[in-house]
Amino acid sequence: MNRVYFDHNATTPLRPEARAAMLEAMDVFGNPSSVHSEGRAAKRMMEKARKQIASAFGADGAEIVFTSGATEAARLALNDGGFAGADVEHDCVVAHLSDRLNVDENGGVEARTGCALQAANSETGIVQPSFEGAWFCDAVQIAGKMPWAFNWSGATTAALSAHKFGGPKGVGALVLKRGTDLPQPAQGGQEMGRRAGTENLIGIMGMGAAAEAASRDLEGEIWARVEKLRIILENALEESAPDLIIAGKHANRLPNTSCFAIPGWKGETQVMQMDLAGFAVSAGSACSSGKVRESRVLRAMGYGPEIASSAIRVSLGPQNTEDEVLAFVAAWTQEYKRRKSRAA
Repeated sequence: MNRVYFDHNATTPLRPEARAAMLEAMDVFGNPSSVHSEGRAAKRMMEKARKQIASAFGADGAEIVFTSGATEAARLALNDGGFAGADVEHDCVVAHLSDRLNVDENGGVEARTGCALQAANSETGIVQPSFEGAWFCDAVQIAGKMPWAFNWSGATTAALSAHKFGGPKGVGALVLKRGTDLPQPAQGGQEMGRRAGTENLIGIMGMGAAAEAASRDLEGEIWARVEKLRIILENALEESAPDLIIAGKHANRLPNTSCFAIPGWKGETQVMQMDLAGFAVSAGSACSSGKVRESRVLRAMGYGPEIASSAIRVSLGPQNTEDEVLAFVAAWTQEYKRRKSRAA
């Protein structure tokens, strides 16, 4: 069976540019904090990656703080609590919120100064407008899929994750506006005193190369083609299933993301059925220890528990094809019709 991967919001294939950069870094064994020649060689490589990421995402190199991923970046930015945010935020952000922002039926968040405001939602793909005065921006999903720059996001801090745009897992960055103090000081001197611990040079080099390549992709028609595939997918599904509900259908969304539900058809069941048919899809965020649960995001948008527990997410990537999309529609429709016939 040929497998088809439709879960790019969970993680993406490693870009060849990232792989090549990581292999190069494996031959440089010095500690970037060491002052001898080997250490300086490692430092130069790390600073090259820092500049690549800053250039790709509209920041200054001094504003990039390397972390183990976006979850750590969010913790560094939000660790003292007291922030407002919406229930559409990622779990790692919601854990630090003390107040909730209103969400409308199209997934729009009523932002206010000092809040946490994601750039794009991982489950629905809904994009939030930039908001001047936000404290934190989760830019994980938008980075590499749509133009986004820290210097016009309006936020003071932001989080990035390498494996969402073709880099390796286990490395990310906190973007921190110049002159900003973090809630908790680092217990070490690395990363300009912002984050303690020896830097993951191999992962950082992969992240830098992936960021540069992702930025180049945005200059072409790659993501416009992906968006056309999403439109083909949704039109075909709606034709097959009149009771289909597409979350955020009329909202500004990521070009690759479709979140849809059939009332009463559990998302977990659909994920397993599609997996057996050869398609990797998901039922929301991948950060729930493998569990499929009712979507907090859809509940925040006003959907009831029947819909919130019945949604699945298809997140496409540049390598996907129209034939794959239509094959998925055929497999999904077959299961849909079987379900309908059993219920009749």
